[in-house]
Amino acid sequence: MSNSDIFIGEIIGTAVLILLGGGVVAAVVLKRSKAQNAGWLAITFGWGFAVLTAVYMTGALSGAHLNPAVTVGIAIKDNDWGTVPVYLAGQLLGAMIGAALVWIAYYGQFHAHLTDPEIVGDPADKAIEGPHEEGSGKAGPVLGVFSTGPEIRNVWQNLATEIIGTAVLVLAVLTQGLNDSGKGLGPLGGLMVALVVVGIGLSLGGPTGYAINPARDLGPRIVHALLPLPNKGGSDWSYAWIPVVGPLIGAAVGAGIYNIAFA
Repeated sequence: MSNSDIFIGEIIGTAVLILLGGGVVAAVVLKRSKAQNAGWLAITFGWGFAVLTAVYMTGALSGAHLNPAVTVGIAIKDNDWGTVPVYLAGQLLGAMIGAALVWIAYYGQFHAHLTDPEIVGDPADKAIEGPHEEGSGKAGPVLGVFSTGPEIRNVWQNLATEIIGTAVLVLAVLTQGLNDSGKGLGPLGGLMVALVVVGIGLSLGGPTGYAINPARDLGPRIVHALLPLPNKGGSDWSYAWIPVVGPLIGAAVGAGIYNIAFA
């Protein structure tokens, strides 16, 4: 795979991943959506199908890492870091594009949601209360469409949850998901990884929303900060390091277990 193939493939694949994954969250939580209140099962299976679609679409082009944690895990396994920056750049850019496409697809629903007094409250009350400070735990009413956040804000628990979930994902990728070259996901591996993502969401997604992917969280969070959404609230940058650092540590843990037990 050339660097251009990797870069283009990761942009396309990660954009599709976020479009479909963020799209199912928007469908479930936003006002005037036909899927509103469909629940956590819809979200977890939606993300699983998003992974499956993106992997099958771009596996032959870039190996469909679609996740810096997967890229780092494979690099640790092979001790080969040459293409890591290309993968990471494509993943972050693709995640931002995918998040912007979710905004376009649900433009009317975002507007309806963020102008509903039941969601954002009375403007007069907000003026009396004053703006919420960044880091206060007050996430915006649509931030969850773009990025993850904890139900209970405890740094060490939140970090540990992301480490554990990502270690499971990376170990599954390295043991069962790789193609014949060992550089990316194969067709059968893509199906297996998609099911693992569903399983992680169902079992470990409750505390933090299971980012398990730094680009999946950081790219859309940047887009949330930039989009002209009324009453969107803050982007919760005080939490943003956890879904980046946690999955990278988890990738190292998963790859370390693989090298010790399976290599």
